[in-house]
Amino acid sequence: MDTQPRRTFLKATSVALTASALRAAGSNDRIAVGFIGLGAMGSGNLGFAMKQPGLQVAALCDVKQDALERATALAASQGHKPKTVKDFREIIADKSIDAICVAAPDHWHAYMMVEGCKAGKDVWVEKPACTVIDEGLKMVAAARKYDRVVQVGTMQRSGVHFQQAVEFVRSGRLGKITTTRTFNYLRLKPEGNGTPPNSAPPPGIDWEMWLGPAPKRPYNPVPAGHEFRRYWDFAGGMLTDWGAHWLDIVQMAMDEAMPVKISALGGNFWVKDGRETPDTLEANYTYANGMLATYETRASSTHSFSGNSQGIIFYGSEGTMVLDRSGYRVIPENGSKLEAIQVKSSNNSNIAHWANFLDCMRTRRRPQSDIEKCFRSTATCLLGNVSYRSGLRLTWDDKNSTVLEPEARKYLTREYRSPWKLTV
Repeated sequence: MDTQPRRTFLKATSVALTASALRAAGSNDRIAVGFIGLGAMGSGNLGFAMKQPGLQVAALCDVKQDALERATALAASQGHKPKTVKDFREIIADKSIDAICVAAPDHWHAYMMVEGCKAGKDVWVEKPACTVIDEGLKMVAAARKYDRVVQVGTMQRSGVHFQQAVEFVRSGRLGKITTTRTFNYLRLKPEGNGTPPNSAPPPGIDWEMWLGPAPKRPYNPVPAGHEFRRYWDFAGGMLTDWGAHWLDIVQMAMDEAMPVKISALGGNFWVKDGRETPDTLEANYTYANGMLATYETRASSTHSFSGNSQGIIFYGSEGTMVLDRSGYRVIPENGSKLEAIQVKSSNNSNIAHWANFLDCMRTRRRPQSDIEKCFRSTATCLLGNVSYRSGLRLTWDDKNSTVLEPEARKYLTREYRSPWKLTV
């Protein structure tokens, strides 16, 4: 007996029933969401999510007691009475919860997202999607295997003026685009966050759970705070923190293509506080369509000839577009028939991104920042860091999702500390 048609029918029926159930939940009951990680990003997501009709804040989780208390008070101020836990596995195991929001430090993103999918939950996962290429591949595989809606927190994709700018670029009105520049220019204190000594974890934090799959290390207040992004064990510095926003829009405008050549140079030239990721970096990406994209960051000066300290510049043969979160402007080339344009931001992209996530939960469509698209833009950022750390100019093999330089491949994976294991 041929069972393949039956398996296909059952799978399709299962997805249809799930969609029907969620549509019913959206119209009659609330969609229950558990929030994991309640620092700056997690609390921000909680606030934006609570503006969505039909959403119930079902559970809150953080390994830090003060963060958990602040989030509980925020939820209560909007009439929500979630349960509170310090172990995210309780939320994932709770069958009454429909979706999870993962805003824990970056080194947790892949594990929590994959486990959420395996438990039948849809997932909002913050950017960058992952810390190494191998994690991202498994995240995409999990979303597809378990038919889950997975939205990455690159909310600029839901910004109206970003969408308009992308369509303008795609229309060809800027002419041939051979160069794009993305950038973050900062003016930090030379002493940065200082160099406090390691110590015993203070009361109110489960340091062992905070570390999770990352290598064991003593507690220190700098990586334990917002600055975890400056350490390779937990994140990828400015390139994955902000490049994941800007390069994501570049690749959105370029039909999600990834680069074929990657090179990066930089170092810690200004801030002296023990950070591992560079405070000064330039990563260059060559694309098959004949375009050079650059991400640049520095910590000592905010000056920019464009007048912007962060954003994207598309350089076209007919005109140049300068784009950031406040809007975009188009500057015609001399002799071009293109007209000067200035457009301001017209919507809250965070709120719109959450609305898109919930709508896709109900309809089972793929969201604006589907994990597959945003794995690719995250991977682009990661490859810049791989080039920087390895000292090699890289060639990306898109078919096999690897680099052609074997010496650099050790940076495409990472070992999880026991008992954590990332399996799809």
